[in-house]
Amino acid sequence: MKKRYTVSILARLAQEIKPFFRKRSAALLASMLGVLPAVAQAQGVSIPNFWDPRAQLERPDLTGMRTVRFLVDDDFPPLHFPALDGTPTGFSVELARAACERLSLTCTIQVRRFDTLLDALADKQGDVVAAAIPVTAGLRDRFGLTSPYFKIPARFAVRKDRNLPPPDAKTLQGKSVGLVGGTAHEAFAKAFMPGATLKPFPELSAAQAALKAGEVDYVFADGLGLALWIGGEDSAGCCDFAGGPFLESRFFGEGIGFIVRKDEDNLRRALDFALQQLWKEGKYAELYLRFFPISPY
Repeated sequence: MKKRYTVSILARLAQEIKPFFRKRSAALLASMLGVLPAVAQAQGVSIPNFWDPRAQLERPDLTGMRTVRFLVDDDFPPLHFPALDGTPTGFSVELARAACERLSLTCTIQVRRFDTLLDALADKQGDVVAAAIPVTAGLRDRFGLTSPYFKIPARFAVRKDRNLPPPDAKTLQGKSVGLVGGTAHEAFAKAFMPGATLKPFPELSAAQAALKAGEVDYVFADGLGLALWIGGEDSAGCCDFAGGPFLESRFFGEGIGFIVRKDEDNLRRALDFALQQLWKEGKYAELYLRFFPISPY
């Protein structure tokens, strides 16, 4: 598995989910649960909203806009992966296609190795990167970015039959929390869960197996990996989410957006407009329900 992230939150996620798609105070910990996007409900699935309804973006003039070439990777389900016929699909890919349709633009999708995407964009071999590249200060310095269209939250999972309370600084006192060692989740837990007994595991699947076996009270990990496990065969229906999502950007990043070159600001603004419209018109929710039957939110 090629290494692709500079932050540890996503470092092992692709390996964990492929089988499914191919000492701070209690008040401070509780406040982390409040740093959330607005969440809508559809078909019982929580759908995040990252767009401020008070911000009315305008559609820029796209007269003369050439064919827009999107660059994607096909190795990170459910955001981008090959369909059964080999064509690229996934939430990010289909959102790119929907944005092009909303803007009445002709677009192409080109698959490249993940570690070549940004260099290919810089070399003008494509116009937009639509892949799970976390937003960082370094990325902002080098490229233009739309507002995030997705963030991977941290979540707690618990056995359904344990009837444990929603986790907070008080209820975690004396409880065991499984997590992946060396990740942002472990760093967050050390900072904000001083009363819990933290049990690091080498990989998410091991932490999940320990939770299923009742060897830990909770697992704290990335919500996307947990969602796919909870809804998959390996969990055997043992477990569910507990409490709300955590999105503290210092630990879990600023999210994922479309990436363009600095000199393509008109295209960036057009994509921002399209993303907001796709949310308002329900297309974002439609795609989210297709690729996230168990919502990480």
